[in-house]
Amino acid sequence: MTGFKKILLISLGLSFVTLGIIGVFIPGLPTTIFMILAAYCFLRTSPKLYNWVIENKIFGHKVKHFMETKTIPLRGKIHSISAMWIMVLISVFLLKVSLLIKLIIVGFAVIGTIVILSFPTAEDI
Repeated sequence: MTGFKKILLISLGLSFVTLGIIGVFIPGLPTTIFMILAAYCFLRTSPKLYNWVIENKIFGHKVKHFMETKTIPLRGKIHSISAMWIMVLISVFLLKVSLLIKLIIVGFAVIGTIVILSFPTAEDI
């Protein structure tokens, strides 16, 4: 792996960690998905950071489960999709933006829903 690619992946991973930590405190902003993305960035670039993510007491077990099994528990799917659509509906009805922006928001939510549902369902962890 080139030095530039390694720096880029570590930077992206740290950005995802930051978003995930913010998500712990802000309702509607997911934590686990950002930590999964961070773990993916760290997997081949920084074993120390990867281990920090998967061994974290708050979200590590969920990230490790996903990285090992590529499955999402039913409860996680329901929570993720519900939170996403609640925030989308709030955004669409309360934001004073153009119809195009609202359609883009809904479009991304549809894509997110499809992605979540495309993963196999695991037993709740």
